[in-house]
Amino acid sequence: MEIRELTTGLRFPEGPVAMEDGSVIVVEIAAGKITRVKKDGSTQTVAMPGGGPNGLAIGPDGDLFVCNNGGNFEFHEQNGLLIPGHEPPSHKGGRIERVSLSSGKVEILYDSCDGEKLQAPNDLVFDSTGGFWFTDHGSTNTKFRTHGALHYAKADGSKITKVLRELISPNGVGLSPDGTTVHYAETMPGRLWSLPLSAPGTAAPVPGFVPANFEGAYPGLAYFDSLGVQADGGVCVATILAGGISTFWPSNKKFEHTPLPDLIVTNICWGGNDMKTAFITLSSTGKLVAAQWRSPGLRLAYNA
Repeated sequence: MEIRELTTGLRFPEGPVAMEDGSVIVVEIAAGKITRVKKDGSTQTVAMPGGGPNGLAIGPDGDLFVCNNGGNFEFHEQNGLLIPGHEPPSHKGGRIERVSLSSGKVEILYDSCDGEKLQAPNDLVFDSTGGFWFTDHGSTNTKFRTHGALHYAKADGSKITKVLRELISPNGVGLSPDGTTVHYAETMPGRLWSLPLSAPGTAAPVPGFVPANFEGAYPGLAYFDSLGVQADGGVCVATILAGGISTFWPSNKKFEHTPLPDLIVTNICWGGNDMKTAFITLSSTGKLVAAQWRSPGLRLAYNA
């Protein structure tokens, strides 16, 4: 697969969103900012929310919704690569933010759920009703690792619910084409899970002693990051250490790995008229790249 480098020099890019004008908006986690990458590769700052903006999505009002981990990672330079590490002492929790694309104004929508502070919101996806799923990654320090969670919230700030708790570093999240299943990836176990839904924001029962249905893992040592969903239902999981995109088809248990030139590949989205242009963040080398993908990506509920 041939890849095109769109821009470089980004400070740990993540959360790509393909815009209708052909630009791509990403976060720069290590810089605490949100950046627009134009078609010619030039960049423009959209907003400076600080903390650690991590995941992005366009909401029903045309604003940008942000999972901000609150500065959950210390970053280190190692052999010319930018590597995230443990939670710094300064980290006090994260939040969900709404950002105006026209003004760059940042508004905190949620910073707690049921009286508990959000730890490190990571990735989000909107459904067709205007609600959104998001993961709380949890935190790691030199002594222990805290559990993460899967939440559902309304875009107007009126309600937030913790749907699954005590998850191991949940990261990427996405919806099936028919909207009846939410997929999420756990980073450190390197596992992909699927949770059936009985209604928007409501989980259906899952048999056994597991939080959701296990869909697969990379066949070797790898961590999972964020994910995107193809129009055919394939779930494309950004894969760390193995350096690429791991695609799982839950319907037939097919698996395929697409290698890319970075050990820390963190996310994928799609754009273009045919939705076959994949935009992928190569985070440790600070690059946003594009490639012609084998299958079109699923059109998201909202765009701008």
